[in-house]
Amino acid sequence: MTETPTLWTAEDFAEHSNVPRGTLSDFTQWYGLLRKWNARINLVAPREIEQFWHRHAYDSWQLNTYLPKEWDRLVDLGSGGGFPGLSLGIFSKLRGYGNVHLVESIGKKTSFLKTVTRELKLPVTVHTARIEDLSPMDADVITARAFAPLPKLFDYAAPHLNPSSILLLPKGETADKEIMDARKDWHFDVERFKSATDSSAAILRVVNLRPKSA
Repeated sequence: MTETPTLWTAEDFAEHSNVPRGTLSDFTQWYGLLRKWNARINLVAPREIEQFWHRHAYDSWQLNTYLPKEWDRLVDLGSGGGFPGLSLGIFSKLRGYGNVHLVESIGKKTSFLKTVTRELKLPVTVHTARIEDLSPMDADVITARAFAPLPKLFDYAAPHLNPSSILLLPKGETADKEIMDARKDWHFDVERFKSATDSSAAILRVVNLRPKSA
C-alpha cells in the first residue's frame, strides 16, 4: 500500500525541526529557487515539488541527528537538487563550522547548486565531476540519497574515506537486501534508524568500511 504524500508548510517544517528563523529563511529561499529552476531542468519530479517541506527538507534535515559531534568535511554524492547536501550545508552555516562538498556530474544541476550556495552564503563547495574522477576527499562523513545501491555506493565512497569516517545513507525498503548484498564484498558495521518521514525507509550509519580482499 502506497503512503499518501504528506503536504507540509514551512511552518510545519519549522515546528518539527525547531530551526531558528534565519535557518527557515534559508530553506524558504532554497525552495523558491528550486521551483524556479525546476521549470527548466529536472531537479525533482514535478509531482514532488509541493512536497518539498516534508519529502525533501525535513527528510534531509533529520540526518543532522545522526552526525558525529565532531566533523569538518562532509561529502555528498550525486547531489542533484541538493538533498541532503544543501540541507547539511545550511546546518553547517548554522553551527558556524564545517565544510560540505557536493558532487554532481550534470552541469545544469551544479549550476543550480552553485546558485543556491552563493545566494544563501553557505560553506559549500560544488564539484562538477563524476565521483570516480575526484582526488581522494578525506571525508569525515559521506552522504548520498537515491544515488546507488550499497555495493556500488561503497565502491564510490571507499577512496574518499579515512579510518574514522562514517557513511550516513537514507535508504528505502530495499535496505536489508542491499546490506546483505554489500556484505559479500565488504566488511562494515551498520546501525539502522527508522526514518522520520517514511515508515518503509531507514537511515543507515556505516563505519569501519573495508573491502574483504584487503
